[in-house]
Parts: sequence; C-alpha cells; structure tokens
Amino acid sequence: MPAELSRRDLVPAIWLPDPAVRAERERARWRLHLVRHRTALKNRIPATLLTFGHPCPVSDLFGAAGRRLLDSLQLPEPWAADVAVALELIDLLDGQIDDCEAALRIFGADHRYVPLLMSAPGIGWVLGYTIAAEIGEIGRGSPRRRSWSATPGCARRWISPAGMTGAGSWPGTARSTCAGR
Repeated sequence: MPAELSRRDLVPAIWLPDPAVRAERERARWRLHLVRHRTALKNRIPATLLTFGHPCPVSDLFGAAGRRLLDSLQLPEPWAADVAVALELIDLLDGQIDDCEAALRIFGADHRYVPLLMSAPGIGWVLGYTIAAEIGEIGRGSPRRRSWSATPGCARRWISPAGMTGAGSWPGTARSTCAGR
C-alpha cells in the first residue's frame, strides 16, 4: 500500500532540516526558554507581595524604584529569602538573555526573511528571527506540489473516496486539483 501511494505521488516528501537550520532554531528556542523562566519569576514576586497585603504601587517593580521598594519591605521568612533569590535569578537570566540576543544578531543579521517579517505589526527583530528559523526555507519541496497555490485562479479542491467534491481539505485520501487542470 505505501509503495502504491508513493508511485502515485500521494505521499509528500519529508524535509529534515540541516544542522545549520537546527542550530538557528535552537538559539531562538533557548532564548524563549530563558524568557519563560524569567517571566515565571517576575510573576511570583508580585503574588508574594499581595499575599502579605503589599500592592505594587510602581509601574515597573523590577526597575530602580521597584527594587528600592522591594528592599524596604519587611517580609517574613522564607518569603523574604525567596524574593531575594528570585531577584538574583532574574538578574542572571537578564544577562543570559542579552547574550542570546547578541548571538542571534550575529548569526541572523543577514537572514533574508527577517526584514519582511518585521514589516508586520507587532513583530520585532527577535520574533522575526524566531519565526524565520522555525519556518526554514520557504521554497523547499517539489515545485510541482507547490504549483497549485502559485497559479492565479487556483483553489484547493478535494475529491472524497465517495466521489463528492468541495473546497477545503479532506483527511487521508484527498487529491489536490486546480480548476480541472
């Protein structure tokens, strides 16, 4: 059965990224991993403050004014130690994230998709690089398989095993046609 599907060209080729693409992805994913840890730590500190009735009166709890506020609070142990360690870890993670971003700028400075992605609202340099690394090479794959979407007036149609047709997708045994061509 798989041989027959392959003979009819119904099985798409699998694309495995080369080591350079995998390295791009890992750099972007590692930065994202560190940012998630930092965010978790930053969320924990205001929650601790609220537990003891200390609302956050400053807009940036981790800026200069916020750090002074955190130093002046008298939290009971072990929460005071937890906040102190969380602040140390946040500072450490800030440095690591800055290092990651510097590496991303070095390795992705000439990535051809980043400027195009940055033209979309809300996408900055780091997110553009992350998206570009995850996508990989847009033009990969067989030109024959991509041609239906590049041809003007073409729409994906499906033909079901029962012979019904329509727009959209059909799992498993669907075929792609292009206006009868």
